[in-house]
Amino acid sequence: MPDRTNTLLIGTSNAGKVRELRQLLHGWRLLTLADFPAVQPPAETGETFEDNAALKARYYAAHTGLWALADDSGLEVEALGGAPGVHSARYAGAGATDAENVAKLLAELQRTDDPERRGRFVCVIAIASPAGRTWLFRGACEGRIAHAPRGQGGFGYDPIFIPEGESRTFGELSAEEKQQRSHRARALAQARAFLLSLSDAAAR
Repeated sequence: MPDRTNTLLIGTSNAGKVRELRQLLHGWRLLTLADFPAVQPPAETGETFEDNAALKARYYAAHTGLWALADDSGLEVEALGGAPGVHSARYAGAGATDAENVAKLLAELQRTDDPERRGRFVCVIAIASPAGRTWLFRGACEGRIAHAPRGQGGFGYDPIFIPEGESRTFGELSAEEKQQRSHRARALAQARAFLLSLSDAAAR
């Protein structure tokens, strides 16, 4: 990567996301927002996952002078018109816990039969250079919404999301199984290929 230290800032304070990104990214020195306590997160004012991921990556790159990776992700439920979507992390209100967000979603789907509980996880990863150039990578995982949380793994809506072709929720899958099919893994595979191409170009 064309950076003086081969350092990549992971622009999220979500511990679950940091853990997954560390597992999926290799070969770079990874820093997190905990390494920059004076840098406050920007307001996520975008109307799409792409908008929010890009504004976060550019913001963190500008404020740290490092290449920055940020993502915006969430759950889209067809019966709810695509909600919670970009509001997934705060669906039950600002500062809501994962459990509160899950409870609100299940309450809204209480009278929704299985054939109508289709949904998808979406992740958009943005990589920004200190100069402000931005690249976007999108991944999605189709599935359906369970009637109650199952499993202790993952985070967010994982305990109620059953990926296509599975009977278990993301919360019941091992970390390795989730990485094979998750929306974040699919977006990150594209981002990783891009980062490798930058590294190869810098080495020439």
